[in-house]
This record gives sequence, C-alpha cells and structure tokens, in this order.
Amino acid sequence: MELGIVILIISFLILLILGVPVSYSLGISATLTLIVSTTLLATLTTVAQTMAASLNSFTLLAIPFFVLAGQLMNKGGIAIRLIDFAKVLVGRLPGGLAFVNIMANMLFGAISGSAAASASAIGSIMHTQMKNENYDEGFSAAVNISSATTGLVIPPSNILIVYSLASGGVSIAALFIAGYIPGILTGIFLMGVAAAVAYRKNYPLAEKSSLKQGVLKFIDAIPSLFMLILVIGGIIAGIFTATEASAIAVLYAFILALIYKEMSVKDLPDILLKTIVTTSIVLFLVGTSMALSWVMAYENIPQDVSEGLLSLSDNPFIILLTINMILLFVGIFMDITPAVLIFTPIFLPVVSSQLGMDPIHFGIVLILNLCVGLITPPVGTVLFVGCSVADLGIEKVIKPLIPFYVAMIFVLVLVTLFPEISLWLPRFFGLMK
Repeated sequence: MELGIVILIISFLILLILGVPVSYSLGISATLTLIVSTTLLATLTTVAQTMAASLNSFTLLAIPFFVLAGQLMNKGGIAIRLIDFAKVLVGRLPGGLAFVNIMANMLFGAISGSAAASASAIGSIMHTQMKNENYDEGFSAAVNISSATTGLVIPPSNILIVYSLASGGVSIAALFIAGYIPGILTGIFLMGVAAAVAYRKNYPLAEKSSLKQGVLKFIDAIPSLFMLILVIGGIIAGIFTATEASAIAVLYAFILALIYKEMSVKDLPDILLKTIVTTSIVLFLVGTSMALSWVMAYENIPQDVSEGLLSLSDNPFIILLTINMILLFVGIFMDITPAVLIFTPIFLPVVSSQLGMDPIHFGIVLILNLCVGLITPPVGTVLFVGCSVADLGIEKVIKPLIPFYVAMIFVLVLVTLFPEISLWLPRFFGLMK
C-alpha cells in the first residue's frame, strides 16, 4: 500500500512538471497506482467504470447549462448595464470607479458564475474608464482581478456544484445560499482596500448621476438582476432543482440577449462551441479526479492524512490553520477545479468527523481559500485573464495586488473561525438543520 502512495505522488508530480494537462496527469497517476495492486485489465476497467459512473449524475447537468448561460450573458450586453447600475450605487464613494469595478464584478459573477468571464467582461470595460480617469493601471487591474473571484462564492457557482459532487452530495441549494454573506463580505473588504488606496492617491470620484439618470439605469439593469431572483429564488422556494434552474437561466439569458439586441442568432454557433469546449474540459477533469479519489480511498490516503494531522495537535484551530495553509500552497500551483476534486475527499473526513465541522461550512472555506490561488502566479487563471485584458505584465500587477491578498485571507480567517457567517442563511431558509 505504501508503494502505491509513493507511485501516485511521484507520478503525478512528474507529469505536472513535464507539462502534461492536469486531467491526464490525474488519470495516468491513478492508473499507475492501481496497477501495483491488481492486473492491467482490472485497473483499466476500474478506472473507466469509475469515470463513467462519476459523470452519470443529474447534478452535473447544471455545469454545461450555467456555462452556456454565462457565455450568453457575456455576449449579450449585460456587463455594461451592470456597470452603469454599479455607478449609481457606489460611484460617488471614495474610490469611485474602483468601487464600481468591484460591485460590477460581484453582480456579473453572481449571474454568470465564472471568475474568468467576470474578469474579462468587466475588466475590458472598466480598465479603459479607469485609465481615462488617471487611475494607476496596475491598481486598476488588481481591483478587477481580485473582485472577479467573488462570483465563485456568490451563487450560482459551478465550482460549488463540483464541490457538492466531490463531497458526496452536499445540498447545492444550501451551498448556494451559504455563499452569499462570505462573498459579499469579501467584496466589502476589497472595497475597503480600494478606498484606502484611492484616498491616499487622491483618485477622483465617478461622475454624479442625476436622479432621472439613476432611475433609468436601474430600470435598464432590472432584467439582468432578475435572473438572480429567478434562479436562486426558485431553488429556495423548491420550485425547481439547481439543475433545472440552470436550464431556466439559459433560456432567460438567451431571451435577454436578443431583447438587448447585442447578440444575434448568427452568434450562437460560436457560443455553443465555446460552451462545449469548456464543458468537455471540466467534465473530463471531474471524471479523472473521481477516479483518483477512488484510488486514494483504496490506498487509505484520507485516513493516513487524518492521522497525520491529528498527530500534529489536538487543537482544532491548529488543524484548521494547517489545512488552510496547505490549501493556500496548493492553490498557487493547481487550478481550483482539480484542487476541489482532489482535496475534498482528503480533508472533509478529517474536519467533519474529528472537528465536527459542517460540510457546507468547509465547502465555503475551501472555495474562499482556493480563490486566492486563482490570482496568484504561476497558475492563477484569473490573474492571467485580468493581465491580458489590461495588457499589462504580471510584474506590474503583483505589488498592487498584495493588499487585496491580505483582505481576502482576512475574510477566509473570519469565515473559518465563525461558522455562522456561512451557515446562518441556509438555516434561516430551512435548507439545513
């Protein structure tokens, strides 16, 4: 058994160093590990069956639908309407356009469920506006990059669906509702950092809107904002499941894009192709990750990790701190989806059985933690998208990002230490005991 663990770890690391895609690295390392204990035919059969069984899930149908809804919204002119609405709400606060950027990312991320889509859609508009107002370009990009991650916590979120699968079926509805307060709290702390920098550098306020302009922009944004009520409200009310809600989100986003007249039927083939590519990557990654999870359980790796953590200390805070430190380190070198699929079955048994931590609470902590990795080199996907949109090198963005890192980690610590930050709303709506 110990030989199998060594083979799994070494083969996985070597494949990653060689530049093999993560999904292939997961499947190959799982196969090599299992060969030690059984025959080649039995190994290939087991891996194939595990991958197929893990994808045979009604819950996973929500991922392609939400991806498609996000693509439709990204193309359909929703971003600019949310930015105009954000200007009415927070444009006159210290930080002006920086506040607008953060608020718009929170709103767009909450509708699209994609951090990369938010960084691209909002950043492509806001960076030019902030540059024209003499904001430092590195600071502008840092604001956009850090705030884009809030959409992974504020529902609907594809990564919370992935966590639900990896955790063995934690309620998606409860996870969605649990993400609201931590996501909003993250946005508030990011605004605090932006306000401090803006005050120190004397950045201008956004142009004041008249009451009439404010009302018109709010009315223009209502159809986009209504998707939040439609999707999340329907789930809470028990009208439809999260998967059914994702299909409704696609239909609503398509109709809205046609009404706004910024997308035509001719754009659909390209949108569908991008959706298929993204979905294929994610679902293949899910399949190989679940195969690896099965192999890890077969090799008793979760139990070994649990014993190792408990041998360090019997203090719950020390154990949680250790897990958070490991996840922060992992997030630097691994994208969020494989990290969730690999480390959920390793750490969830430890925190739930040994520390009494609720799986919903741990899920929010896990996602908040790995969001930091998305904006950290060398693998930070949102960091690269944000830098590309701003046409800046990473070296010009890292320094302005540091205070935003601090804010995000501070929120992570708060949510870790105070479970009710994430659990109060699900309890209030009767989604958990």
